[in-house]
Amino acid sequence: MKRDRTIGYIAFATVCVVWGTTYLAIRIAVSTIPPLILTSARYLVAGVIILAIALARGERVPRDRRTLGELALVGTLMVGVGNLAVVWAEQWVPSGIAALLVATAPFCVVLLELFRAEGERVDFRRGFGMLIGFAGVAMLVTPGGAGKAYDSHFIAGALVIQLGCVGWQYGTMRGKYNLAHLPTMMSSAMQMLAGGAIVGVAAIVSGELPRFHATPRTLAALAYLSLFGSVVAYTAYNIAVKRLRMTTLSLYSYANPVVAVVLGWLILDERLTWVSMLAMAVILSGMALVQFSRRPAARPEAPEAESRAA
Repeated sequence: MKRDRTIGYIAFATVCVVWGTTYLAIRIAVSTIPPLILTSARYLVAGVIILAIALARGERVPRDRRTLGELALVGTLMVGVGNLAVVWAEQWVPSGIAALLVATAPFCVVLLELFRAEGERVDFRRGFGMLIGFAGVAMLVTPGGAGKAYDSHFIAGALVIQLGCVGWQYGTMRGKYNLAHLPTMMSSAMQMLAGGAIVGVAAIVSGELPRFHATPRTLAALAYLSLFGSVVAYTAYNIAVKRLRMTTLSLYSYANPVVAVVLGWLILDERLTWVSMLAMAVILSGMALVQFSRRPAARPEAPEAESRAA
């Protein structure tokens, strides 16, 4: 048990650092590669690599329809809703601000826990922390918070990112409670392939292919997203999912904005206004109240075990 938690925290640390860098890579890649193609290519390449590794390790592809359906659903929620939302939004939303908007992940976890039979209740302190956090998000989606990036596309992107957070966290919960019996590598590979394939079909149907134009810079960003953002970090995320609590796991959204803001400032010359910096402090303060408040008592357990579908 102690060894499992140690591995879980190592995987968690990997997610904190690597995913913080992916906001910069997405912002670079999406400058010439359309968002659906970018998301599909990233996860299909990573999925094939991880599947090859899993098969070489002797892991078997699951055959039962229920598991395959769950893998497809989780992959669609996490890749086709959660990640695609960020990629689409970063056409107009600076990478640092995108990471701050994704920082509402812990709030999504708390809200989703309300709908689980064994989920945690929300006490006054957590509820107050969520209100503070969302107030910080509201500050970001203003002319003062967004600075020169503020326009109708920026607002749409900010809203889409919030919807993506819900999809990502719900997919994470389903994977945690419904796919725990699968080896991590195989589970990650199948999720990526399912999500990447579905987004790829959407890219073809929507007519993105004629708009595809890659440069050495954007191809390098795509390669980084596939190898480090997906092969390394996505697998690490699934390792952490199996070993850590959902509320603990969502803490990665503390570190990601810091890494993303610093890299956006250094490499893309993204500037934060005083309103956006204040919004960052407000969001992180709200997250602190949510995460570090005294853990409320869980609801009375239902007759089914916690492994029941989320």
